Amino acid sequence: MNGALTTDHPAWHAGDTGTLARAVRTTSGIWALAYDREGLHVACVQGTEDVKPAFLITDPAHLPAAAPAALRQGLTRLGATQRLSNPWLWDAVTTAILRQVVRAEQARKLYRNWCSNYGTTVDARHGALAVAPTAGEVLALDDEQFAIVGAKFHRTALQAAAALYERHHTEWEQLDAGDLAAALTRIPRIGPWTAAAAAADFTGDFSIYPHDDLAVRTWAAQIAPDYPWPGKKDKAFGPMWTGWAGTDRTTLHTLTLSTLTWGSHARADLEDPCRTYR
Repeated sequence: MNGALTTDHPAWHAGDTGTLARAVRTTSGIWALAYDREGLHVACVQGTEDVKPAFLITDPAHLPAAAPAALRQGLTRLGATQRLSNPWLWDAVTTAILRQVVRAEQARKLYRNWCSNYGTTVDARHGALAVAPTAGEVLALDDEQFAIVGAKFHRTALQAAAALYERHHTEWEQLDAGDLAAALTRIPRIGPWTAAAAAADFTGDFSIYPHDDLAVRTWAAQIAPDYPWPGKKDKAFGPMWTGWAGTDRTTLHTLTLSTLTWGSHARADLEDPCRTYR
């Protein structure tokens, strides 16, 4: 993998030809994104082109020297990676909520069902793509509609988040990653993991991502299987991971996002064992 695209977000679909496609909403319209052998294709399919999706480039040169050599070597082989910084805070919050307490593969299916049933579907170069329902649309759903797509467990969190988002999103969108994560924890049933995951997705700053998340632990262990990683119930992983980066947030961001990028590609060939929690 060279110059890999980060596809950790469940909106990315892989086609039969290997093309990756996703729809995303910005403040001006809905965009269809596609990534194939010719590179990245971006087209506005609804609304105006005033606000274009932006991609964040992560350079493996910023990996921490203190990290295990095998881990650094595996991540360096990715090359400079690129990830879409989610331009819609509501989608970032929705995605993080739908990942609560379920396996990652189940969360991807749930997110896609949620979008296709209650969101907006657009026609794109590689077929129909859907974006999430707006906060207002979520507030209008009844209990049965949540249950139909398998989101009964997530109903109260989504509705509480939608109500507060409607009132505070303008303020929240101006915050840096750390302050945004703190603000999101004020939503009922939004814990530190969900808040940090949503803030990282929206801002593109993965220095605040929950570093002891099972996804990070799983992919790191697969990249460097001979390293003596802490056990699943050992709380030493988080301090160890952040300790390699020290106080350098760019280094911590690079280490974490590169590991998730590696995992998003490995997932195509491996059964995903990752479970995420509130």
